[in-house]
Amino acid sequence: MIQLTQVTKRYHTRQGSVAVLDDLDMRIERGEKVGILGANGAGKSTLIRLLSGVEQPTSGEVRRDMRVSWPLAFTGGFQGTLTGLDNLRFICRVYDADWQRLQPFVEEFAELGRYFREPVKLYSSGMRARLAFALSMAIEFDCYLIDEVIAVGDARFQAKCEWELFERRKERSILIVSHSPEHIRGHCETVYVLNAGKVVRFDSVDEAYEYHNECMLEPLRPAVPSAHDPRQPESNRTDKALQGAN
Repeated sequence: MIQLTQVTKRYHTRQGSVAVLDDLDMRIERGEKVGILGANGAGKSTLIRLLSGVEQPTSGEVRRDMRVSWPLAFTGGFQGTLTGLDNLRFICRVYDADWQRLQPFVEEFAELGRYFREPVKLYSSGMRARLAFALSMAIEFDCYLIDEVIAVGDARFQAKCEWELFERRKERSILIVSHSPEHIRGHCETVYVLNAGKVVRFDSVDEAYEYHNECMLEPLRPAVPSAHDPRQPESNRTDKALQGAN
């Protein structure tokens, strides 16, 4: 289980402090398939980073009783001066895994050829993403966090990624952030919609998309106005939607 309790994430900007996520309560059960919808800038990637532990909340608690992956294809943890192989060794040390046993899988899956033994700083963004995905598949997790990662590589590589995630690991928890309705409808049974820093849960994908489309018609605004912003959030429409969802 992953439990978010009264989680807020604020960032400091030139206009003051802005709450991207505001007092979120959220729960992901073991084996549950969850989709996250929201407009650009709504906080979807921020939520993924909080769930994975890449970032910490400004306030509130994120409790993990499952082994949670980093965001698939996240490359921020790579050491650029190290080779792909050296990064594999480092990550295996962190997760107490046998790098020699995992090396053949990672090397074959990432399809880097001789670059697997070259510094990661020489890689293209696509090569980094393929290495990160391969490492994510090599280390076994109870919950996988997916932030549009299926777009990595060509159609053949994407099909390989989908098989690894949704067939071989179909008993695991999966949380997907995607702009593709096909991925959400095809893989998720629960959907959360992020809007104005708040989150609403739906057990119906169709109802989630209906609410999401309504939110898209509204201007994006900070969840909690800063001291430098005298505007207050418009609440009438959102409140009605929330009442309808409860």
